[in-house]
Amino acid sequence: MTSEFKKQLLIVAHAPSANTLSLREAAYRGACHPDLEQMHCVVKAPLEAGPDDVLACDAILLGTTENLGYMSGALKDFFDRSYYPVLEQKQGLPCALYIRAGHDGTGTQRAVESIVTGLRWRWVQPPLILRGEWQSSFADQVEELSMTLAFSVESGIV
Repeated sequence: MTSEFKKQLLIVAHAPSANTLSLREAAYRGACHPDLEQMHCVVKAPLEAGPDDVLACDAILLGTTENLGYMSGALKDFFDRSYYPVLEQKQGLPCALYIRAGHDGTGTQRAVESIVTGLRWRWVQPPLILRGEWQSSFADQVEELSMTLAFSVESGIV
């Protein structure tokens, strides 16, 4: 992180397809809005992210696919490796979540919410569930979610 930035948003998002990669890219675009002058955004795949990334951030945006009614194995792995090393130091961390769900996404939402509750992170917005067949508007929704999270952190609202 360069010294010109005061806050950092970490995006940890699983992107196993072209569509989910476009969602992760949309999240990055939202966090890099030109009016965000004090934010720095770091994007990592869940298998590349770890506790040090969480400890360095001021907010986190999680992205996952719905896999058999649960979060992606990659995001679960991220939580498995990061949970205890960040538990005490990052309580109250502002967070948001988007889920690319082929079905209803509720099992995935419950699973992530359970872990986030244990970490005592703070939801900035309700989870965004992108249900059913792919729609190009999904990327716009993720960009807006990310932008809202970044502006909230930069302005000190959260």
